[in-house]
Amino acid sequence: MLPPRRGKIIARMSFSCKILCRKAAKTAGVADMELYEELSRFYRNQLPDGVLEGNLLKAPCPFCNRDSEGGAGRLVVYLSGRSFFAGYFRCLNRCVPGGFAPHFGRLLGLDPSLVPGYDPERRPHPMPKELPAQGINQEINRLHGTLTPDILHYFAERTIGPDTLRELKIGFNGRYLIYPYFRENDLCYAAHCLSPERDGDHFWLGDARFAADGLQIFNLKDIDRCEDGALFLVEGEANLLCLRELGYPGVAVPSSDDLETLDPERFAYVKTVFLVMRHSPEAEAAARAFAERLGFKARLLQWPATRERDFDLTRLAREDPAVFKAGVTRMIDSSRAYSPFRPPAWEYELFRADLEHRKTESYQAMRTGLECFDRAMGGVHGLNVIGGPPKSGKSCLAIQLATEIAARRMPVIYYDFENGRQKIYQRTVSRLSRVEVEKFATGGMDEEERQRFESAGENFRDLLDCFRVVNDRKLTPEIMRRHIDFLRHETGRDDAVVVIDSLHKLPFKDFTERRTGIDAWLRELESIRDELRVAFLVISELSRQEGGRYDGAPHMGMFKESGDIEYTADNALIFLPEQQSSEDDPASARTNALSLVASREYSPGLIARYRLDFPFWGFSEIAE
Repeated sequence: MLPPRRGKIIARMSFSCKILCRKAAKTAGVADMELYEELSRFYRNQLPDGVLEGNLLKAPCPFCNRDSEGGAGRLVVYLSGRSFFAGYFRCLNRCVPGGFAPHFGRLLGLDPSLVPGYDPERRPHPMPKELPAQGINQEINRLHGTLTPDILHYFAERTIGPDTLRELKIGFNGRYLIYPYFRENDLCYAAHCLSPERDGDHFWLGDARFAADGLQIFNLKDIDRCEDGALFLVEGEANLLCLRELGYPGVAVPSSDDLETLDPERFAYVKTVFLVMRHSPEAEAAARAFAERLGFKARLLQWPATRERDFDLTRLAREDPAVFKAGVTRMIDSSRAYSPFRPPAWEYELFRADLEHRKTESYQAMRTGLECFDRAMGGVHGLNVIGGPPKSGKSCLAIQLATEIAARRMPVIYYDFENGRQKIYQRTVSRLSRVEVEKFATGGMDEEERQRFESAGENFRDLLDCFRVVNDRKLTPEIMRRHIDFLRHETGRDDAVVVIDSLHKLPFKDFTERRTGIDAWLRELESIRDELRVAFLVISELSRQEGGRYDGAPHMGMFKESGDIEYTADNALIFLPEQQSSEDDPASARTNALSLVASREYSPGLIARYRLDFPFWGFSEIAE
């Protein structure tokens, strides 16, 4: 857990830290020079023997003097204000791991207030509690000493030299490469063992508890070293070694799937995190999901679309080692801060494209053939919920609307949990042929009826190219998305209509979750509507009124068990039998009123009255 004041610490950064953040956000040359001067002054004060060569400060390494018996190595500090790595230092002898100004100050034992960007309220990320007193460091050191010439050559082909292998204690056990995962206390409790010959052949050495649940971060301590700076977060340990060979700081996760359990707060004090995953849709999706949690400091490095699946940094290095660094630099320069929002120019183009789409034949074809309905609603668009009492003809109306749209060569998926596929087909053919179901089901048709039935059957066969009935009792939102994709691909259409009969029969885990399950489905339908440009026609039940009746003035409160309908539906409609109808009336005399009770675009009110076309399973509008 974070210290109680952590949220306040981030919000109440010191004045100097805020200045650094503002400088980093600017793009003008003035901001670059300001940042250059501040860091330059700090490092030149601490390295008085340093020589400035362009944007690089070169000086005898103070850490080599302290820790090495031989002469001091050279310390290089990057000071370009245009670089994400401004302020990054590293010793060319690798006597200490490189980092940014706060890490430099800690190594020298400086008063933290002397370091640019100092915040007195900052607290380090808490270490896991009760770390074991013993690790497998001795075993890791032994395995590092067993690197063979063949393994050294394996890494050299990927531009990874022995100094990098020594710095990160990479080992070999005769069959597997050993990547040790050191913790904050410099002890290693788990190591990732990967076959250099067979992809997917791997296991964990040591304590498995330190190889899961967000703890699987390779080269973990670089996060603290990169405070107030930038680092890479890559998929695959070998890919990180390639970057370390170029002098870049970074950490790695074994797989992009591990990003899901990574705590973004670990990177709270890193200003920029470059995410580099293998080239695959799954890895890119995982990186975007993590970037969403990490915030604007995330920058995704993109692979060209022409690269093959799972292409990564090691393969880029093997292709042409001489230009590997230039290739990485281009990826850094072309990266952009992650944003969950579409660029304004793209958003405007989508707006214009939607307006043009409304003029297309495809959009106009989503009409029902019922004149009053189409005039009032513009056809079937958006998320439409139709409520009605039991046995009022809701399904009959939905089947008619759906098949009329499909007859216009528009893809329609009818999710049926009420009637069964054959009953829907029979009622449709009956309406098209005006032959009773019982007659053609039993063979009792006369010659005229038989001809009408055969003609309607041919039309129905053509209609089935665009009309699918699904009775899947294990339906999920993701399966629904795939069904829509399949049918749009098969019909060559961009638009589609989905009918759900009914909302209260959609599957959810537990009957006790009925209310929350219905509302959750409505939110999923809303999301699918926006993602896939799909229109919905959803049948809903109504709540009984006082005295067990369903009549009265139509209103939103009549819908059963869902307060979310008024928030998610674009159009809420109620289909009620007329009050003057009774059970003694012949079926052909019964009429229903369809009313729009709430809409985002249209005025509520009566749409039309409909007479049941008995016994042919259809409705006809009554001319007023």
